[in-house]
Amino acid sequence: MESQGKALIVVQQLLQKQGIHARRDHTISLGLFANRVDTVRYPSGPPLQSWLTHCPPVLVVTGEGRRGVTVTMGPGADRYVISLPGISEPRTVDREQPGQVVDLIVAAGSTA
Repeated sequence: MESQGKALIVVQQLLQKQGIHARRDHTISLGLFANRVDTVRYPSGPPLQSWLTHCPPVLVVTGEGRRGVTVTMGPGADRYVISLPGISEPRTVDREQPGQVVDLIVAAGSTA
């Protein structure tokens, strides 16, 4: 996930140079499960179980005319996946071409 985050930072910085605002969202899922009602009454019960899941980061473009544009990383973090409003299939761009991601986002704003 660190690799994905770094790749999104590159795009975020390029967008910033174009005057386009974006934020990186990081989501974690934290859960707790207990198979008992009261630990005081049932001290010999099974231990509490918990889980923590880190979801891949998402770059969310927040500038006017570009709302709904998101950028994530594909499997293996080798491709950017760009979701554009009004287009059903996301676009993909090689990780080595972050400038093309910015070009797609700029174009999406000019047609909005």
